[in-house]
Amino acid sequence: MKNNKFTARLEIIGINPFIFIPGEVLQEIFETSGKDKSPIPVKGTVNGLKYQQNLMKYVGEWRLYVNLTMLKNSPKRIGELLEVSIEYDNSDRSIPIHPKLDQAIRENPVTLHNFENLIPSRRLELVRYINNLKTEESIQRNIDKIIRHLKGETDFFGKRIN
Repeated sequence: MKNNKFTARLEIIGINPFIFIPGEVLQEIFETSGKDKSPIPVKGTVNGLKYQQNLMKYVGEWRLYVNLTMLKNSPKRIGELLEVSIEYDNSDRSIPIHPKLDQAIRENPVTLHNFENLIPSRRLELVRYINNLKTEESIQRNIDKIIRHLKGETDFFGKRIN
């Protein structure tokens, strides 16, 4: 795939800075990815800095949301013209589950059932949370909390199993 380069004006919707993708570039991404539904994983550069992001359709328009890691102080740079390259990203973005969390979930049919029935973004939230902890004590303490949450005994970050 050719690397699609273009200039785009940074815009904002709510608190989220974004750029629109030119139609011909979008079409090539649709063809390469075999998808025309959101989200579509993409990679490229913004003002020369590499990024990995998802292309999202919102209110009928395709947008590339530009976060602070992609462009420093992006919310304060609305209206600025950006040099952008973008292409479909077919790399594996899966995040492996921590082995201790996986084992704890599988030890109980209720926790396994409830974990598998979570929406994908909620499962990912739990996996990422444990993976970002540093000490064995905090990992184990939070695995215990997640297991109680999956059994329906308590909430986890204000969310309950229904």
